[in-house]
Amino acid sequence: MIPSAIIFAIVLSGALGISLMYRQAAAVAAHRAHVPDGFAGSISAEEHRRAAAYTMARTRLEIAETIFDTVLAVLWLIVLLGPFYALAAHFIAPGISRAVAVVVAFALVERVLQLPFSIYSTFALEARFGFNRATPAMFLRDRIKGVALSAFLGVPLLYGLFWLLRVMPDTWWLLGWAALMALMIAMSVIYPAVIAPLFNKFTPMPDGALKSRVEALLAKCGFASKGLYVMDASKRSTHGNAYFAGFGKAKRIVFFDTLLQNHTPDEILSILAHELGHYKLGHIGQRIAETAALAFVGFAVLGWAFAAGGLAGAFGLPADPGVVLIVVLITMGPVAHLLSPLTSWLSRRAEYEADNFAKAMAGSGPMISALTKLARDNLSTLTPDAVYALFYYAHPPVPTRIARLRAEPALLDRIRI
Repeated sequence: MIPSAIIFAIVLSGALGISLMYRQAAAVAAHRAHVPDGFAGSISAEEHRRAAAYTMARTRLEIAETIFDTVLAVLWLIVLLGPFYALAAHFIAPGISRAVAVVVAFALVERVLQLPFSIYSTFALEARFGFNRATPAMFLRDRIKGVALSAFLGVPLLYGLFWLLRVMPDTWWLLGWAALMALMIAMSVIYPAVIAPLFNKFTPMPDGALKSRVEALLAKCGFASKGLYVMDASKRSTHGNAYFAGFGKAKRIVFFDTLLQNHTPDEILSILAHELGHYKLGHIGQRIAETAALAFVGFAVLGWAFAAGGLAGAFGLPADPGVVLIVVLITMGPVAHLLSPLTSWLSRRAEYEADNFAKAMAGSGPMISALTKLARDNLSTLTPDAVYALFYYAHPPVPTRIARLRAEPALLDRIRI
């Protein structure tokens, strides 16, 4: 009964995703000939058509990936995972090391199988629309670094998890959840200074009028950071963005060099004000709480899956901890997909509030101009399907954000400065 329900959920999730993607492609295609009202003076008809073509191309790739992932998930559970474990068991003695090796090998195989999609996305799709600047050597180095980093962090975590399972069979999942959350908080401090520089170069923002205005905005918002940095994003892509990273005293502001090249100082300040809005309005804490809640549910499911013979046994698979963990990870995909309207709604609500903060700090005009340029330069569609956006848009569609910026007053009473 349980295996049939899980397989059905995986197939249903995949079918739902594909149907939503077809809706998105149809909505974009239907409106590609006409620039939406309010954007005709800032986005040309040709730019609008290119954005539609880019969105449709990305959606076709997403459909192919979803079909592949759905079929692969079913094959893992029904056909592949048993022989895969038997092969590992032939070379590794029973115990924690075997369980860790099975999970690591599974993760490596998954990465290899997903590699063609990444290669096509980077060197065909992104390159065709003028975004990609990464070389094959750079792409390969990034993947090798990513695997090494995942192994450096993941292998000790797996050993600790399976050790807890052995010595504390009743409460291991609760301690594992607490350890994961502690690691996530620690990583938010370590990531900006140690991990991010492994992939990009970060240089202090040069002195000048822009830096002075940025520092004045930070002071006005009561935001203390460890520094202002410019990231060499242009060596990989022409996409632009800005963010702040870190936690507590380790916070730092990071601007993509592409953002600084393509936007006016007023627009840059409005984008920064939006990011600061997330901090001032408590969104960082909310996201941590949401992640902690979802992780708690996930670990509770793990605790259930390892009890009473294990979930793997329902599929006729060995009750090895590594196999059980893989089965749960595969099963979590449909659950996360079905929860995505809720998580996306929470994210979009926070984005609206941060937009409102930016409007109060920098005015609506620069924010509207910045959003329009970001949409134009990143070839973001201005006519997404509403149902697709409900599931997949963590940020509200640009036309909706701009309409709210024009219509709603800045809620200064909600902002403590």
